[in-house]
Amino acid sequence: MDEASFIAALRALPLHPGAQDLRDDAAVIEIGGEALVLTHDAIAEGVHYRAGTDPADIAWKLVAVNLSDLAAKAAEPIGVLIGATLVEGAGRFVHGLREVLDAYGVKLLGGDTIAHAGPATFGCTAIGRATVRPVPARSGARAGDALYVTGAIGAAMLGFEAGDGAAYLRPRPRLAEGLALGPHVHAMMDVSDGLLLDARRMAEASGCTAAIELEAVPFAPGTSNRLAAASWGDDYELLFAAPDGAPLPVAATRIGAMLGQAAQPLLLDGNVPPERLGYEHR
Repeated sequence: MDEASFIAALRALPLHPGAQDLRDDAAVIEIGGEALVLTHDAIAEGVHYRAGTDPADIAWKLVAVNLSDLAAKAAEPIGVLIGATLVEGAGRFVHGLREVLDAYGVKLLGGDTIAHAGPATFGCTAIGRATVRPVPARSGARAGDALYVTGAIGAAMLGFEAGDGAAYLRPRPRLAEGLALGPHVHAMMDVSDGLLLDARRMAEASGCTAAIELEAVPFAPGTSNRLAAASWGDDYELLFAAPDGAPLPVAATRIGAMLGQAAQPLLLDGNVPPERLGYEHR
């Protein structure tokens, strides 16, 4: 069973309304006039980081990828819960955890630990407070919207290829940008599995077609294979749809537009894109 089939099976279970039919990266729960945003991501050795990676870097990445989901919801972090495998050098994991929590002003709420042989897996649940209503979702884009991305694409791929790149090992979630953008966007999500794949997901959820111009995408310096970089992932930039021509509160690059729904949810330079658009668990 691949990832899509597994999630489809989960949709047959009793779902809380805040789960949004499991079609977004976070749940939104209304409580007493407030909205809590909850997200959970796991990272595994050999998939999200190489064997032998400094546990401090593992801790940073674990928390950062979850904070990135809160950023895409324009949510202020409240705290995180950690599920940790007790690896060799676990003290370094605690050190990295302190670094990332201090860097973003986030508190540890608790969690669990496990000891076992074999590749390690770590999990994190991040909890935030929504700052804008409606909470930005990937499903809110409208035909005629402009499509933007913050920062640069491909830095994580270059860092992975170099073996020690900070953009890959220690991504920087766009929390401040997400908070600023919240009132201005129709749809927003973070770029975790590849710019092209995530743009297609936004378009499908919104009933639109995303038309992207590859030459318009801001790539990290040193990127030679632009298509590969746009399909690689781990950049944790914000991808968002906003009214065409509307002023934005943060720096971002327009990379295309949302069109009315067509046979293909994604067009690249006006054409049907390659089959592989990003990382999908199989």
